[in-house]
Amino acid sequence: MMKRRSVTFLLLAGLLLLSVGSCTQNRQKGGDRGVALVDENVSFAAGQYSLMLAKLEDSARILNPKSVIDGKMKYIPPQEWTSGFFPGSLWYLYELTGDEKWMMEAVKYTESLDTIQYFTDNHDVGFMIYCSYGNGLRLAGTEAYKGVIVNAARSLCTRFVPAAGIIQSWNASKAKGWECPVIIDNMMNLELLFAATKLTGDSTFYRIAVSHADNTIRNHYRPDYSTWHVIDYSKADGSVRHRNTHQGYSDESSWSRGQSWGVYGYVLCYRETGDQKYLDQAEKALEFIAGHPNYPEDGVPYWDFDSPDIPDTYRDASAGAILASALYELSTYSDRKDYKGWADRIMTTLSGPTYRAPLGENGDFLLMHSVGSLPHNSEVDVPLNYADYYFLEALKRKRDLEK
Repeated sequence: MMKRRSVTFLLLAGLLLLSVGSCTQNRQKGGDRGVALVDENVSFAAGQYSLMLAKLEDSARILNPKSVIDGKMKYIPPQEWTSGFFPGSLWYLYELTGDEKWMMEAVKYTESLDTIQYFTDNHDVGFMIYCSYGNGLRLAGTEAYKGVIVNAARSLCTRFVPAAGIIQSWNASKAKGWECPVIIDNMMNLELLFAATKLTGDSTFYRIAVSHADNTIRNHYRPDYSTWHVIDYSKADGSVRHRNTHQGYSDESSWSRGQSWGVYGYVLCYRETGDQKYLDQAEKALEFIAGHPNYPEDGVPYWDFDSPDIPDTYRDASAGAILASALYELSTYSDRKDYKGWADRIMTTLSGPTYRAPLGENGDFLLMHSVGSLPHNSEVDVPLNYADYYFLEALKRKRDLEK
């Protein structure tokens, strides 16, 4: 049975690849280059992920792929912070193709994360549950997913520190001297809390999300609207104890993925609250990126804006994909700048041969050249599941705008 399913996936991948040329040619004849880029990428993504799923089916286990390290696929357990991205990518493939095959796979991999709704060891329950179950609820309307999302939001709220008005990201670290570390990435988890208020009518989740967003504006951003990666708070009085990095070049540098997380986070906060200060924060953080002398013309950032090795250092495709997705949404709220054009520039770059993998290579991930944590020599210049997730999300948002 497993071999039969694998053959089916492989045949489908071949058919999808053959469809790329005719689909793209027809779109370009109509002059719709934007939609053609989406169509071609969706066809490629479906082919590439069909190959990946065929290999996963051969294992006869539910394996969650994150990256390729030293030529070998890296699989992760449910409690790893990126576990929601592969199921989320399958949901986006269902949305982008309309093929129910992707829904069946998305359900299987989403529901393998069931226990994470009770996970309280760090803030990443938002990534893990909302990228998987959140997309599942949006696209399939599965009633049981509502309870999972609400339980996960309750788990996240156990990390709220009232004195500081923030959600603690990681546990205390004697080695780092941190008592209550909060990272800029945490802005992404607020979407889970906003969803929980809409599902339950309980404003507690909403108020915690707003408190965290407000205090992040107050303490995480420098005068030029670049962001520190880590702020360490006192649990007793809420004062800031340290401002550091963990994955960036230095405490005073601007780690590019963190800057993208912040932009995306404040765009979603504006969507959920309508509060102008969040839109302003996102746009000012974008001004920092656009005006930085080390920001490349093709739109894909170096791993840190202040790396002394630029231009002879790594780009981060994941930072570019996150930024593009945020820019597409922002373009629907503000015409202050050509945010869609900026996002299109990034997506054109990511869709080219420098960043998009050849079919059947790169562990069957879509994008090459992402950076997890260069200071730790961890996941450097490799594919990463969250780069693929935000690339697919950006394609979905671009398609919606091109209609």
